[in-house]
Amino acid sequence: MQKLNKIGVLSVAKVNAVIGAILGLIWGIFAAITGTSFAVLGGLGFMAGLGLWSIIVFPIIYALIGFIGGVIGAFLYNLVAGWIGGIEIELK
Repeated sequence: MQKLNKIGVLSVAKVNAVIGAILGLIWGIFAAITGTSFAVLGGLGFMAGLGLWSIIVFPIIYALIGFIGGVIGAFLYNLVAGWIGGIEIELK
């Protein structure tokens, strides 16, 4: 067994940002479909525009939140791992 004592803060933040952008795109597409459906069914034209904007806005917001969360999470991991030791992993 080997210990993971430190992780790269920026690398974790970048991976979290990409995962966040992917999830944001999925939710943005869902919001666009929902918003467009409400617009068609309820005669609310502005809902279609909001739904389509969500395809652009959600991935950006989720990526930013993922990046910031990755920075905080990796920093805290490195801090705690310094106190109590890292996570034990087995590598082949």
